[in-house]
Amino acid sequence: MLPCQQNGLKLGMGPVNETVVAEFILEGFSGLDQRLQLFLSRLLLLIYLATVMGNTTIIFLVCVDQRLQTPMYFFISNLAFLEIWFTSSTTIKLLVVLSSGKRTISLSSCFAQSYFYFALGFTEFALLVVMSFDRYVAICQPLHYAAVMKRQLCTHLVVAAWVTGFTLFSYRMVLLSELTFCGPNKIHHFFCDNSPLFKLSCSDASLLWKADFIFILFAVLSSLCLVLVSYMCIFHCILHMPAASGRKNAFAACSSHLTNLAIAYGSCIVLYAWPSEDVTLETNTTVALLNTVLYPFLNPFIYSLRSQTVKLALNEAIGRAKV
Repeated sequence: MLPCQQNGLKLGMGPVNETVVAEFILEGFSGLDQRLQLFLSRLLLLIYLATVMGNTTIIFLVCVDQRLQTPMYFFISNLAFLEIWFTSSTTIKLLVVLSSGKRTISLSSCFAQSYFYFALGFTEFALLVVMSFDRYVAICQPLHYAAVMKRQLCTHLVVAAWVTGFTLFSYRMVLLSELTFCGPNKIHHFFCDNSPLFKLSCSDASLLWKADFIFILFAVLSSLCLVLVSYMCIFHCILHMPAASGRKNAFAACSSHLTNLAIAYGSCIVLYAWPSEDVTLETNTTVALLNTVLYPFLNPFIYSLRSQTVKLALNEAIGRAKV
């Protein structure tokens, strides 16, 4: 692409149009051998299909099995639905890049990918907060659980999480559309992440840098604080339980959610909390790949497939399908 050509106003004439970038080139994993890229694409395809099938299975079981129609599994099914879209927002394009070598992506597709990645990411944090509240009520207020966690409240909490996530990050589409890209068009990543995308702009991206810093910091810290408050109350209740068996069951009820929290917040801190100069490009790409591909794949195993109730429901569904 040609560099920007910005000429001043001429007498009786308007400004000369500048040459702008029409598409970007995703450079992620371009250094790998062609055969290794093909092998990686096949591996990622298998993981992606397993992710979609596993999370879809969870949603299906929660919908059809009466034993799983509880607030906890209602939230888990919504998280499973989110994970399908979250991994699809980056993995599908990555599969095309690795399998066909077509690395170009249009500006509009790049902006849309960036928006959905961050909007879905914040929605996940919001759902994790809702699930922390559910665990708090279940463990600290067990006698009031059914009265508090009614279907209507659960639905409102989930809708609020989705609406907040997509509304809060709507500024990205507005500010991204105002940027001008007219120089290098190679994004050194496998998707349109914020830092490698903003660095290519030949216009002032400082407002978007500041907005991203504020909103991402707000999303991470606010949700993390709410989660920590919930779990401080939960651990206080567990430690004051008289029976050891009760404490063991309570910890077991929280273990899956705590695992999910550790992965989600850990990857986000590595990707966006550390200064960019302290994190190498290879580290950033690897962590992003784990976050967008492996984490959604593990979600059904972390939350549901370890549950005896889910296993029983799955076995019964398979048995009915064979009849």
